[in-house]
Amino acid sequence: MATSGVNEKVHHVVEIPENTHFQTLSKEPQGTAKIDYSRRAQWLRAALLGANDGLVTVSSLIMGVGAVNRDVRAMLLAGFAGLVAGASSMAIGEYVSVHTQLDIEIAQIKRDKGSSRNGENHKEEEEKEGADHDDQNQEKLPNPFKAAMASAVSFSAGGLVPLLSAAFIQEYRVRVTAVAAVASLALVVFGGVGATLGRSRVGISCVRVLVGGWLAMAVTFALTKLIEYSGMSM
Repeated sequence: MATSGVNEKVHHVVEIPENTHFQTLSKEPQGTAKIDYSRRAQWLRAALLGANDGLVTVSSLIMGVGAVNRDVRAMLLAGFAGLVAGASSMAIGEYVSVHTQLDIEIAQIKRDKGSSRNGENHKEEEEKEGADHDDQNQEKLPNPFKAAMASAVSFSAGGLVPLLSAAFIQEYRVRVTAVAAVASLALVVFGGVGATLGRSRVGISCVRVLVGGWLAMAVTFALTKLIEYSGMSM
């Protein structure tokens, strides 16, 4: 015979130990090294700033001189002189700046060591930890020579872009247009590369670098054009 229509529900209770740890699915695989993007700042800043400065400086010089003298030789000579002078200036300035930062950080490390020696005696484990900390500080110290070389090389690389784009064009208007177009494209590339490596917004970085380069070239061209209007032609 059929039993009554009452269905009994059986609840199973599972006891979970208190010390049980759960792992989420989003956990990163073990052994995956975390990238410290702040440590890229030294060489990335020097390289990108050097490339942007070289590109904008040489482009502005070529267009500025071209505003008063349409001779291709005069424009290229001005651009080459700006490339050499700018690369040397960037290297020296970066070396002095980074070396000053290095001196400050070394002096701070020495002060920290002096204060720790004047305190109470520490255990061996604390001394080992302090030695490891000092080694990490030494690795993070800036290198003036690397920064100077990065600035000089990147400035030269950026300055060669407008020089090569203007070297083989005889027509003045086409030459100026080519320099402006190539420089704009390179500025967008530099802005995008810097944003990608630094994990920042690519669009904003590209627009900021592009507008800054346009402004520098436009101001240089306009001010030197006033010389031609005033009768002081080259």
